[in-house]
Amino acid sequence: MSKKNGIDAFSRRSFLRSAAAVGAAAWAGGASAQDALLEIINAPRRGAWDDQFDAKASRSAATVASNTPIFSMETIGNTQQAIADYQQIVSAGGWPMVNTGLKLEMGVSDPSVQALRQRLMITGDLAQSAGMSNAFDSYVDGAVKRFQARHGLPADGVLGEFSMKALNIPADIRLNQLNTNLVRLQSMSGDLGRRYVVVNIPGAQIEAIENGRVVQRHTAVVGRLSRPTHIINSKIYEVILNPYWTAPRSIVEKDIVPLMRKNPAYLTDNAIRLLDGSGNEVAPETIDWNAEKAPNLTFRQDPGKINAMASTKINFHNPNNEYMHDTPSQGLFNKLARFESSGCVRVQNVRDLTVWLLKETPGWSRTQIEATIRAGQNNPINLAEEVPVYFKYISAWSTIPRVVQFRDDIYEMDGAQELALQTTTGIEPVVGSVE
Repeated sequence: MSKKNGIDAFSRRSFLRSAAAVGAAAWAGGASAQDALLEIINAPRRGAWDDQFDAKASRSAATVASNTPIFSMETIGNTQQAIADYQQIVSAGGWPMVNTGLKLEMGVSDPSVQALRQRLMITGDLAQSAGMSNAFDSYVDGAVKRFQARHGLPADGVLGEFSMKALNIPADIRLNQLNTNLVRLQSMSGDLGRRYVVVNIPGAQIEAIENGRVVQRHTAVVGRLSRPTHIINSKIYEVILNPYWTAPRSIVEKDIVPLMRKNPAYLTDNAIRLLDGSGNEVAPETIDWNAEKAPNLTFRQDPGKINAMASTKINFHNPNNEYMHDTPSQGLFNKLARFESSGCVRVQNVRDLTVWLLKETPGWSRTQIEATIRAGQNNPINLAEEVPVYFKYISAWSTIPRVVQFRDDIYEMDGAQELALQTTTGIEPVVGSVE
């Protein structure tokens, strides 16, 4: 087989075999393998980039989000269909590896784009009518964005390091991942409640469900591998507006004491007070910060904008001292990998979730909640009715027919090294993390 730029050129046999996999997997709405073959072979084979430009295809990928809860009979049914589809893909030989030294993006022309097109056709991200060529055109751009969205990656249409890693995980490993997660989904097929919250740990995502439909979705930051967020069924019983933050002993020893040695005003600058066992305040200047051991005192941060939990803390029953909360570091939600905490869960747009949690607790409209936060006074609120919350581990699922979602196996629970956390580059520990 000849090579060009380090990429294996496709033989007619390999192309036909993989194209048949497209039809076998029924991504084209039930077409036969032969129909799929003919459609691809007879499609316009224009190789010029500007001949295959469609602004609509380039701008937007197919929608991959829905208001179907991750724990629902629809999701179980769609995931079972995905398993059947992927079994046929595996039986037909899987999909080709996409190997190139180039950054593939719109406008590039390279033989490796043929492998990319074939790969995207097999999983239904690219229409078979797009044909085969070396051109990364607007149709490929839209297909890559759809693929990225299904894998929890930024849908920018550029095949960078993490998109390539996800693209080249073999089909049989993805099939096993689906089978593993189907069991997890089926274990949650009972009545979860009229109103409940789901924290999907690998997805770093939170759903608020009411009457069988998702009414809110929130981006989250969850625990890192060394300090994982625990899998648990519980109930949310309290929302605290303008919470105090008490620094864990580990942060006192590893972060705060060294910072006090460098800057004696650190505690004052960050509104952190020292309290003894009787609740009396202790002046920082009376402490020997160079002593071998950190002082046996409580380090408590006042409510306010610089508080490590910002405006809100959401408490649920658990033995791990974990909770959900706001954060002054909103930029964390824009990170590709949001697995940085020590177990607790940061919630983007937490005030929307707070309004929903308190909507059946008299006296707590959004107006009242916002006014209380502005006042800056610590205010614990017990929910009139506790809301079930489920912290679960789902790394593969399908809420829309033939739109399959995959996430990195961040806690290495799915049984394949290839599925482990891929997006670790650039993650740094957050000094003073509240969890």
